[in-house]
Amino acid sequence: MRYLALATDYDGTIARHGVVSASTLAALARFRASGRRRVLVTGRELDDIVRVFPELDWFDRVVAENGAILYTPSTRAVRHLTEPPSSAFLAELRNRGVPVSVGRRLVATVQPHEGVVLDVIRDLGLEWHIIFNKGAVMILPAGVTKATGLVPALAELGIPPERVIGVGDAENDHAFLSLCGCAVAVAGAIPSLKERADLVTTGEDGDGVAELIGRVLRDDLRGIGRAPEEAEA
Repeated sequence: MRYLALATDYDGTIARHGVVSASTLAALARFRASGRRRVLVTGRELDDIVRVFPELDWFDRVVAENGAILYTPSTRAVRHLTEPPSSAFLAELRNRGVPVSVGRRLVATVQPHEGVVLDVIRDLGLEWHIIFNKGAVMILPAGVTKATGLVPALAELGIPPERVIGVGDAENDHAFLSLCGCAVAVAGAIPSLKERADLVTTGEDGDGVAELIGRVLRDDLRGIGRAPEEAEA
């Protein structure tokens, strides 16, 4: 077995308009039955993804809030991987008219407020950065990405990154796809992600992921990506 795990984004990847279809769930079930592991890697706030996705316990680990939180569905254990935003930072954003959603660690807004956010970061002397996710703007401590969240998830599972297939669709997926042994973009992904991917699916969002899983179960993506060709499970 070359690839031992699938690391997948949620919105625009396994989910369409926030919902995972029955056919995608069936494909994920087949993937699980093959003995491989599954990691969800999402920009959504942890409490939000727990609420909207009842099948979350199908995943061995969940990297939430764009790399800021690691969650284990089977035990409901939560690891905070970075510091929370300060009350002064949040107050100043609201003071300047920036609409924000605040998770356990993540601060999020929407375009075109990123300019004001950067001004606040500069004026307060903070070492935070912004990450785009199509129309969304996510704000986190410098260096925090989906990749930095995926690293401890894989360490807990005992799986090296080169034995992982990563699949996504947006700007914030670049980092974790670069970490994985095989980078996959679904058909509806942004052009820059498709250009860097090892494989682009013909189907969009969940249909593309189901297509990908079918290929993995058929030939383990032979000849694609960095996993050793003769790897043993």
